[in-house]
Amino acid sequence: MALTQQELKREVARAALAYVEEGRILGVGTGSTVDQFIDQLPGIREKIPACVSSSERSTKRLEALGFKVLDMNEVDEIGVYVDGADEIDPGFSMIKGGGGALTREKIVASISGRFVCIADASKKVPVLGSFPLPVEVIPMAARAVKAKLEALGATVKLRNFVTDNGCHILDASGLRIEDPKALEAEINAWPGVVTVGLFAARGADVLLLGTQEGVQTFERG
Repeated sequence: MALTQQELKREVARAALAYVEEGRILGVGTGSTVDQFIDQLPGIREKIPACVSSSERSTKRLEALGFKVLDMNEVDEIGVYVDGADEIDPGFSMIKGGGGALTREKIVASISGRFVCIADASKKVPVLGSFPLPVEVIPMAARAVKAKLEALGATVKLRNFVTDNGCHILDASGLRIEDPKALEAEINAWPGVVTVGLFAARGADVLLLGTQEGVQTFERG
């Protein structure tokens, strides 16, 4: 019998437990697959002195299970960061931000020694762009940034959502992202952009992929 998507998420989340480094602060991302990971952390509670979270949602879930969650400004480095992705390509570049936590996710990733991406098989793609690219913007810049994204050939919608940072998100559809690092640098340089949901300059180090044949492990070469 085929596993459901929820069961695949549970299996890949369980596999990620093996990457948690004993005695080091754990970075925890956001999303439905990460929720499965958080729910399994009590089984290795003794290994985790504290966590850093990329969203209010994950912080509340961690604290409800009795974990200490530190503010980023209390932390210099994180051992391992575990998070999902909306898409990931063969070069371990990702689109993230479907849940709206892209800026905080990027900040946590930036000080992490190892980034472990947990995802189901549908998220592994040859080229990024089928999933709409999120861009977090200062509210007054939404119109100007939308025009710049449209000039790249994207169809752009303003998401009915306010981020944990009090900002807005533009979702850019229809892009074929063959050079994620270059596009990430370009969009991040636009006035009013908080960050773009491309994780290429700091991509994943390990991909744990949930498939019907079991969890597959890919490591950056």
